[in-house]
Amino acid sequence: MEKKIVASPKAPKAVGTYSQAVIAGDTIYVSGQLPIDAQTGEFVPGGIVEQLHQVFKNLQYVLEEGGYTFADVVKTNVYLSDLANFATLNEVYAMYFKEPYPARVAYQVAALPKGALVEIDVIAAK
Repeated sequence: MEKKIVASPKAPKAVGTYSQAVIAGDTIYVSGQLPIDAQTGEFVPGGIVEQLHQVFKNLQYVLEEGGYTFADVVKTNVYLSDLANFATLNEVYAMYFKEPYPARVAYQVAALPKGALVEIDVIAAK
């Protein structure tokens, strides 16, 4: 199976030994996105709401670069620094995903890169 690497100039560049996304067959695997504004290279100011919106913007940029949309997403993995933000996650999540919702897991993790409050990765298929 051929793999195609996807990189959106609108999303933050990969800062390690990984790609923003890989398309294999009809499926795109988008690496975890942090709340980094690609223009500044910094986290967006604010708290969990602002960070969630930036993460979704970054995911959207990468998906679009690969020819996908949020409607194509079949699975999400959400990593939260604090599960107390779970209700806020659901509120913001519903702004980007409509029924039928993709499958999802949400974890509280000990720490995220650069002290982020949230990181999300997705899998989308056509």
